[in-house]
Amino acid sequence: MKWTERRISLLLILPAVVYVVAFAFYPIILAVYGSFQTHAYHNVLSNYVELPSFGLYDAIDNTVYVTLAALAFQFFIAFVVANILTRQFRARPFFFVLIILPFATATVVAGFIFGVIFFGYGSLGYANSFLNLVGLPAVNWTGSYGTSLLTLVLADGWKNIPIVALILMAGMTTIPQDIYRAAEVDGAGSVSKFFRLTLPNMRSYIAIALIIRGVSEFNIFAIALLDFPHTLLTTLTYGLRDYSNPFISEASATILLGFVLAFTLIVVYFRGRGRE
Repeated sequence: MKWTERRISLLLILPAVVYVVAFAFYPIILAVYGSFQTHAYHNVLSNYVELPSFGLYDAIDNTVYVTLAALAFQFFIAFVVANILTRQFRARPFFFVLIILPFATATVVAGFIFGVIFFGYGSLGYANSFLNLVGLPAVNWTGSYGTSLLTLVLADGWKNIPIVALILMAGMTTIPQDIYRAAEVDGAGSVSKFFRLTLPNMRSYIAIALIIRGVSEFNIFAIALLDFPHTLLTTLTYGLRDYSNPFISEASATILLGFVLAFTLIVVYFRGRGRE
């Protein structure tokens, strides 16, 4: 009887195991294996040696800048949103739905929306139309590194701020309100309570959000396909993986390198916390 129940349990989880192996483990193994293969040789480091000729160093720098800027922007807005959502007010359900909607939007759709806003795709674009309306000159949003970074951070932030806000809101709801009342009795202000009570009690939730969003920012892909003149790590990978481009092995090497960089940052962060 016990053996029969065990076999039934194994059969029930078998579809999930097959799915994970087929769509997670196998592609990863294939990418790692392909990164060491060339048309002429097998099991060599040639792909990694050739990556700098594709502008890898600049791509890594740009990806780090995008990650830091996007995380800073998303966490600032998400803290404000989470603080609002933890309060009770009449329009809270409507506001909650309004905040969640961008996360339900497909990434490609979000990229297209912000492409229309900033670039217009043949027209002036909504952003420049608004600037002209208030008497300001139009801006070439891809004319400099700063404006390109700004448009990418805004587009990615609009899409992913909801998930960061939900994680932070979950952390805020676990903090006992008694410590805030005690701090108010001692004369603590809002800023003091935020830095001395809220942030220390939310360290675990902040770490979770940083890991989730940090890894995602390193792998940012669809939104970065907007017409930016400054190559990003993911656009480099996209160019190498293009069907009209034969450098598929170099793309695998780039993906693996990006994964190693992100994993290294996570390990360094947790080792630093361990010492504390």
